[in-house]
Amino acid sequence: MMKHIVSKVLVGQHGVLSTPAVSNLIRKNKALGGILLTASHNPGGPENDFGIKFNCENGGPAPDNVTNDIFEISKIITEYKIVENLVVDISKIGSNKYTVDNKDFTIEIIDSVNDYLQLMKEIFDFDKIKNFIKSKQLKMLIDSMSGVTGPYVNSIFVEELGAQTNNVIRTTPLTDFGGCHPDPNLTYAKDLVDKVRNGDYDIGAAFDGDGDRNMIIGHKAFFVTPSDSLAVIAHYLECIPYFKKHGVQGFARSMPTASAIDLVGQKLNKEVFEVPTGWKYFGNLMDAGRLCLCGEESFGTGSNHIREKDGIWAVLAWLSIMENTGKGIEEILNNHWEIYGRNYFTRYDYEECELEPCNEMISTMEKLITEPSFIGKSFTAGNTIYKVKVADNFSYIDPVDKSVANKQGLRIVFEDGSRIVMRLSGTGSSGATVRLYIDSYSRKYNGVASVMLKPLIDIALEMSQLKKFTKRDQPTVIT
Repeated sequence: MMKHIVSKVLVGQHGVLSTPAVSNLIRKNKALGGILLTASHNPGGPENDFGIKFNCENGGPAPDNVTNDIFEISKIITEYKIVENLVVDISKIGSNKYTVDNKDFTIEIIDSVNDYLQLMKEIFDFDKIKNFIKSKQLKMLIDSMSGVTGPYVNSIFVEELGAQTNNVIRTTPLTDFGGCHPDPNLTYAKDLVDKVRNGDYDIGAAFDGDGDRNMIIGHKAFFVTPSDSLAVIAHYLECIPYFKKHGVQGFARSMPTASAIDLVGQKLNKEVFEVPTGWKYFGNLMDAGRLCLCGEESFGTGSNHIREKDGIWAVLAWLSIMENTGKGIEEILNNHWEIYGRNYFTRYDYEECELEPCNEMISTMEKLITEPSFIGKSFTAGNTIYKVKVADNFSYIDPVDKSVANKQGLRIVFEDGSRIVMRLSGTGSSGATVRLYIDSYSRKYNGVASVMLKPLIDIALEMSQLKKFTKRDQPTVIT
């Protein structure tokens, strides 16, 4: 195994850097990698609010082979050394030089925002967006949820694009996120949703704690699902200067994400990849030049400008689309659905369930759907009939390095493109979480989502016996 001597470390001023900014810095400085201390999806620490994440030299999350190596090495570490009396003021930008073991060692404190701001200016036409905001008197409400994006939001949306200071909220990063749960969805970003619903805003957006995920809502809190957001951005990619310059390659989504982007890929004659959940699965495709846009149903959207999902990038993409079309968010979505049809989507989370019954349920369900006779079977709910086209426990072979990821979630695909997906995640002391995803396709795009989804939800609940195994009558509805 190759060994590297680290002689220089970059640290964001005040210890603040968003995950997308770190990815950019790794790539720009050709660093060996980056370490992020973050209240992540799978956090540790005594109060489950502290995670450690490693990103590789391409700026993306460490793939399985790297994390497996790290784990194996961790089992044979017998000692570690601490450099005493090495003091650095991370509030002051500048280079701090030291001698450690008779070798030069540098800690450079950098402006947290500037490099990321310059990258966004290379991707988007800031002058066009600024003029659009001014000429249309566009009203926006951007919520950093007391997370790390606050300084970036103030710099980009207020100072650069001319938004008013009251157009941005909760932009001071707080160690406890101000007591809120920084998840950009309809449940945890309710304050933002209520303000936009009761106000006169054209666009609302929220970001999570480390800045890589986003939620988009339109006038009167018209909700854009992450799957639809990804598909709309794909349709309009060439209105963004970066893609005019570098071209449009393929698209990708995580397996549970609704297949709306697949329809765009078919129309534009682009490759569309379906990968397991986890941003690391997009990196190889990007590095190979086969992928330029990707996303997950868990409010993550990004492109090949870095190797992470990027919340602020997604909002700037939407502002570019609004400027290009001259239309509001709801009208943009209606026009999109008129062309492609609509993927109605929801996700149910059954949290803190006993692990053993959940494993039994998944095993029973897998046996049922992988029987050869299951293919072609029809299910009826109300006046709707769904005929099974594909059913499996999803496996993925990376087209680039041929690595294999097995058992990534149970998947039933029907002939009309609708899908039922079920995954089990989390095996900690708080129990398991069962996630049920419903993706119901229809050419009728102006239906009520709850009504359009109900037949497939009923089929999924009956088939899986979820309530029996999880002992949960009311799941958390994420989207």
